[in-house]
Amino acid sequence: MSMKWLDWAKRIQALSQSGLAFSKDLYDIERYEELREISAEIMAEHTNLEINIINDLFTNETGYQTPKVDVRGVVFKNGKILMVKENIDNQWALPGGFCDVGMSPSENVVKEIKEESNYDVNPVKLIALLDKNKHPHPPEAYHYYKVFILCEIIGGEPATGLETSQVEFFSEHNLPPLSENRNTVTQLKMVFDFLRNPEKEAIFD
Repeated sequence: MSMKWLDWAKRIQALSQSGLAFSKDLYDIERYEELREISAEIMAEHTNLEINIINDLFTNETGYQTPKVDVRGVVFKNGKILMVKENIDNQWALPGGFCDVGMSPSENVVKEIKEESNYDVNPVKLIALLDKNKHPHPPEAYHYYKVFILCEIIGGEPATGLETSQVEFFSEHNLPPLSENRNTVTQLKMVFDFLRNPEKEAIFD
């Protein structure tokens, strides 16, 4: 099924949010609020989410709409990649999460890897900066950029965190069921390419 509806809904929501952030005219504000309602109705029509949940998501956003940033740590050991099993869906992902305000991407990835796997790491190289819309992730209300950062282990022992139930290393040809909101098979193959080709330049989009 075509996903153009999702692109339209997100664009309408972004325009309405920007309009609400900058408009001073009461009539324009009413129009932007109506546009935001229309975008929520489109989302509700094509997803299992209740309209009030979508409205809450959209109305919690303020200011000029920009993509959110998700960072993922790429950690290899003996040719295998570090992954964590997410409690939220019982599927596997590279350790990571949303970037926190006040922290750089590398600081965020160190924090996320520690929280989710208990490993201490040192960021080594930016592998990829990807637009989530250009990859086969399940549909979401927001627009995301995904940052993949290669890291090396400098300490710690494997242990689960509040959001994870298992910590393991997997070979490229024996990957577990993936949490596709967080990472896809093609993205995992992409990061293994960097293991084989350490001098490979970072990928974008």
